[in-house]
Amino acid sequence: MAEQQMPATGSFCWNELMASDSEACRKFYTELLGWTSHESEIGETNYTVFKSGDKMVGGMMQMTAECGAMPSHWMSYVAVDDVDELVARVESLGGKTCVPPSDIPTVGRFAVINDPSGATVSILKLATDAQPTEG
Repeated sequence: MAEQQMPATGSFCWNELMASDSEACRKFYTELLGWTSHESEIGETNYTVFKSGDKMVGGMMQMTAECGAMPSHWMSYVAVDDVDELVARVESLGGKTCVPPSDIPTVGRFAVINDPSGATVSILKLATDAQPTEG
């Protein structure tokens, strides 16, 4: 596989589907868009990477009971230089932090925030040694 370049700061760098029925969603997107899917394990979680040709275009995880009645949804991630620094500024700019800064082993550090209108986005600082996840 070709070496992956780090995304530019401020650019959308990943899309992830939290699915209430991951098998139905996998079938839907592969048939609808012609994506391929590759599964792997991350800790105790199965993770699906979607690809369009050779390019990784997003990932998917099965929602767990902890998600409650939350509907399935796509989450976009924006590349940043310092997750903690930005989270410290969120409230002063009228936003809220939904998920505080957290580490994802072999991936990087992320947080989930709301803008002043309530829209949700994740911010992500990829680990310098992060490798694409494929099965």
